[in-house]
Formats: sequence, structure tokens, C-alpha cells
Amino acid sequence: MPRKRLITKILLSSNRTITVCLLYFTTYFYFFPNIEISASAEDTALPLPRFVSLRADQVRLRTGPGVQYPIEWVYQRQHLPLEIIAEYRTWRKIRDWQSTQGWVHQTMLSGSRTIIVTGKRRSLRSIADAKSPPVAEIEVNAIAKIESCPSGSGWCLIKTDKFIGWLRKVEFWGVYRDEILE
Repeated sequence: MPRKRLITKILLSSNRTITVCLLYFTTYFYFFPNIEISASAEDTALPLPRFVSLRADQVRLRTGPGVQYPIEWVYQRQHLPLEIIAEYRTWRKIRDWQSTQGWVHQTMLSGSRTIIVTGKRRSLRSIADAKSPPVAEIEVNAIAKIESCPSGSGWCLIKTDKFIGWLRKVEFWGVYRDEILE
């Protein structure tokens, strides 16, 4: 085979390979535009453990850090507070208020801070004092947003859909006992 013909054949073959690769990547990113290419736990530089909440109203809890691991549980409650206890690439090992543990993809989590009321129905207080008048009663397992947890206080300012008031840290799950949130 003459040299010029061989070079032409190699170039055509290379062009086909490049075309196929480009077609593959274009198709892949067209159908999966939200895939992150270089997200890793090393990039977060965030402390462990830490509290987060569920971004979606349906989130799969897996037995390991990857889609190849079986689904153990499906959370069906947006804004549910969770504690991240470990990280592996784009996967977060979480624990919920009932001590259930498993792995969730980072895109299913939000940095928004929420709490879940534990034990029994609680009184949301007008000021951070057990003797202050109640603003509302908040049911067990109710989820609310944390507004602040001042220093030197065992209280946090909590916001529900209709009310804002104070709860003692021992009355809910979603904040560390010594944590200060401004």
C-alpha cells in the first residue's frame, strides 16, 4: 500500500473516532446536563459532622456511596434535618433523628438549617424564657426553619409556616447543644 494512501486511511479512521467521541459526549451532556464532572468531597472543606436538610421531597437512602448499592429507605419529607457524618466523593453518609444511617447523593441535600420537634408537643415561646407566654403549640415531628441560636442560651428562634418563636435546644433535633447560629 503506498504511503500516501496509508496516511489518508489512518486520518479517515482517526476522524471517525473523533466524530464518534464528540457525538457520544454531546449526546451524554444533552440528556444529562446537570451532571457534575469534578465534584468531590475534598472540595467541600466543610466540618464533619454537620447538619443539613433534604432538598427534595423524595430522596433515596442507599447502603453505600453509589447507585450500585441497594436503596434501603426513601425519605418523603422535604426539609427534613439530617446530620452528615462522612463523605465519599459526591456521596454523603447521613444520620437522621431516629439514628437511621445511610448514603445520599450531595445534590439531594441543602445547607438550609431546619429542626424536627422531638418527644411531645412543644410550646413555641414569645421570648427565650420558659415562663414567657406561648405563641403556638408545635406538634411532634413538625419541621421548622432555624432563624438563630444565640450564644450563652439553650434556646433557638424557630420559624414555622405561620409562627415564629423560641424553643429550647433539648426539645428538638437539628442543632448541636453548644452550637451558635446568628
